[in-house]
Amino acid sequence: MRIEVEQGEWWWGGAVADGTQMPFGAEPHRRELATNAGFLDDPTGGANQSAPLLVSSHGRHVWSDEPFTFAFDGSGGLEVHGTAALRQAQGSLLADGFRAAAAEHFPASGRTPDRRMFSAPQYNTWIEMPYLPTQEGVLAYARGVLDAGFPPGLLMIDDRWSEDYGDWRFDPTRFPDPAAMTAQLHDWGFTVMVWLVPFVSPDSSNSRYLAGRGWLVRDPDGRPAVREWWNGFSTVLDLTHPDAVGWLRDRLHELQEAYGVDGFKLDAGDLRDYRSTDVTHAGTGPLVPTQQTEAWARFASEFGFNELRACWRSGGQPLAQRLHDKQPIWGADGLGSLIPDVVAQGLIGHPYGCPDMVGGGELGGFGGEFGEGHALDQELFVRWAQVSVLMPMVQFSLAPWRVLDDEHLAAVRAALALRERLLPEILALVDHAAATGDPVLRPLAFHHAGYERVTDQFLLGEDLLVAPVVEAGARGRRVQVPEGRWQAEDGFVVEGPTELDLEVGLSTLPWWRRV
Repeated sequence: MRIEVEQGEWWWGGAVADGTQMPFGAEPHRRELATNAGFLDDPTGGANQSAPLLVSSHGRHVWSDEPFTFAFDGSGGLEVHGTAALRQAQGSLLADGFRAAAAEHFPASGRTPDRRMFSAPQYNTWIEMPYLPTQEGVLAYARGVLDAGFPPGLLMIDDRWSEDYGDWRFDPTRFPDPAAMTAQLHDWGFTVMVWLVPFVSPDSSNSRYLAGRGWLVRDPDGRPAVREWWNGFSTVLDLTHPDAVGWLRDRLHELQEAYGVDGFKLDAGDLRDYRSTDVTHAGTGPLVPTQQTEAWARFASEFGFNELRACWRSGGQPLAQRLHDKQPIWGADGLGSLIPDVVAQGLIGHPYGCPDMVGGGELGGFGGEFGEGHALDQELFVRWAQVSVLMPMVQFSLAPWRVLDDEHLAAVRAALALRERLLPEILALVDHAAATGDPVLRPLAFHHAGYERVTDQFLLGEDLLVAPVVEAGARGRRVQVPEGRWQAEDGFVVEGPTELDLEVGLSTLPWWRRV
């Protein structure tokens, strides 16, 4: 199908990992360069959420029930390959196109993740304790949160808290009394989540048990498939088999009942971890990867406290969606990707977005353990926090009270204080998203034509305009102010449409309310 791109029309959709290339339209954009709408051979295919949707600033959208490819040829044409349909909404704004697509293809469920995922910061052990969390370390990390004057919140115990992959029990050598640990964390005001993946170590008793019941993904020869992933080689739970999912559900309920665990970070589930030749309960064929990824999201939605990083065609559901691990750098591979990617999440139906951990979550980008003399970019850390605090969720791992000097730590505290002041409005937008599907965080073009190329600002709902500082060493920034009367926190009112040139200090996070 070839679609004529209208004058001034811009498009979003496909894969969140392509967010920094959105909106599409002005330059040629071909699938082999990094476009994804559900196919495995695309390099961005498994990094984050994706959907068979394109939505335009002129109120149009393209949808398919299956993966498709698309290309903007740079001469006014959009080519879509696959079974897809073009629709025009009643209105002519991006909001109109998105709402029409959502109503038809991924209506809002009426539910949200637990409100505590939004109402307090999240803390993850990943960068502080990579691959080696311990009961003592987790409690010390939580105690550090409180001693530094940060609010208690959601605490995620990341990879290797368990004895083995697929054996979802606390390792007794590192967690001698997990029930006492979670009880203490609860007393301190924390909620507790633990990490898991749909992989099972291949030479384990659990893998043999699951294989004997036909609950693992199989190769065409009938033997359990062994997949390489970032932590090695594992067999793969067949998420389309109800008994396999029931087995995992029972293991997680045991963690909740025996140890007081509140919820789960469900990592992996990426399209790239499956093959069209896989034999599963749902069958075999080209849709196997998307069926498995969709099933992982359905399972996640059973828990009020959940987090996903990979998803396919699961818009409108009560799922917390984190961006993939980002490099601790400025620019499009680090800080500069947060706003475009969370915007992209919302525009394919995932309003409950979480940026990557403040400062970056890509472990290899840090070059070793942080400590005295390490060249941490403290300015980057502050700006990352400022971008994150007015997104639906904010998550820390690297402990700011440990790695920042007094000036930079004060700037992070100021950003969290701003979030606390605006929290009632953020929570109201979360509830609105549950009822309508509207993104919490929106591009300016969602409501204002002519601002499609503004990718370093965003709207919270329709009435809060946010323009974080995302350039290294910046002491000023230009702000695009759309139509309306906008009031800053100090009372200064500006009439839009206009542009502002602001002076910015380390603690500056520019924002305005429409009045």
